[in-house]
Amino acid sequence: MEYRFLGSTGLKVSEVAFGTQTFGWVADEAESHRMLDLFFDSGGTLVDTANIYNDGRSETILGRWIQKKKRRDSVVVASKVFFPAGDGPNDTGLTRKHILSQIDRSLERLRTDYIDLYQAHCYDRSTPLEETLDAFSDVVRSGKVRYIGASNFTPSALQRALSLSAAKRLPRFCSLQPEYSLLVRSTEWELIPLCIEEGLGVLCWSPLAGGWLTGKYKKNELPPEDSRVGRKDRWDDQPEQRANDRLWKLIDTLDEIGGRIGRTPAQIALNWLLGKRGVTAPVIGAKNVTQLTENLGCTGWKLEPEEEERLDRAGEMPLPYPYRFIERYTRKRETGP
Repeated sequence: MEYRFLGSTGLKVSEVAFGTQTFGWVADEAESHRMLDLFFDSGGTLVDTANIYNDGRSETILGRWIQKKKRRDSVVVASKVFFPAGDGPNDTGLTRKHILSQIDRSLERLRTDYIDLYQAHCYDRSTPLEETLDAFSDVVRSGKVRYIGASNFTPSALQRALSLSAAKRLPRFCSLQPEYSLLVRSTEWELIPLCIEEGLGVLCWSPLAGGWLTGKYKKNELPPEDSRVGRKDRWDDQPEQRANDRLWKLIDTLDEIGGRIGRTPAQIALNWLLGKRGVTAPVIGAKNVTQLTENLGCTGWKLEPEEEERLDRAGEMPLPYPYRFIERYTRKRETGP
């Protein structure tokens, strides 16, 4: 496992992050702890969770493992806040009230005094960014949080947040956690270039597109009812929109390359992300040790440039306006010395 700086900070994290959304859902506490043991024995350090994952059970299971192993300083804990955590009208969003309430509950479940990376789980159109950043400033200055990050922000909202932090001398987002995979490429249009320009780390959620890129789904075959696609996962309730010709071309390409180099489609899709400029780490999840072992096989090797190019072409998304217009008429810079 290699380590990379998280954006322009001095914090180094493992090149693969372990996402714990399955903890307390399809993985019980014993299996979750076995996966954490495997991840850290493999050199991993960055573990990603959220206050609302399985009604807080994910944080609780992670917290018990950290306490049992007595290795808090070696773990980089990332959590999030935004989505509803109760039935009240103020139990959601990026308001001062919700942030200051949820940080203490997350710390209690995680059994720790601080969270390394506290992320805004989604852009809140109902709350002024200044209120959100001011609340984040309070949790940073109190010592409860080391760094702050964003997730699921539009490019314009992210840029406004960074500008506001500079103008008001408020804590600055050091990372973005967007959906990004071979199947979801729109992140490349503005978000990745913005993160590179502004020095933000990029932690990619759903790097296997909810299981579509694992190779277990085939064209003209119904997905198993117990699979993420078959049961229509909570975050992806319209899987039929993904099952198009572009997807099957991608899967065929992954299968062909995998057969030639002895790697699974999942390992290839994850390795493709590891080689993308600006990416700090894909956030990989797993339901058991076997699945996590396979996914960790994405490290320690590199795709050939020709293989990366083939995958780029297979998963390419048509540019909408104005990106298409700008691409057509902008002069290309020559590469080389």
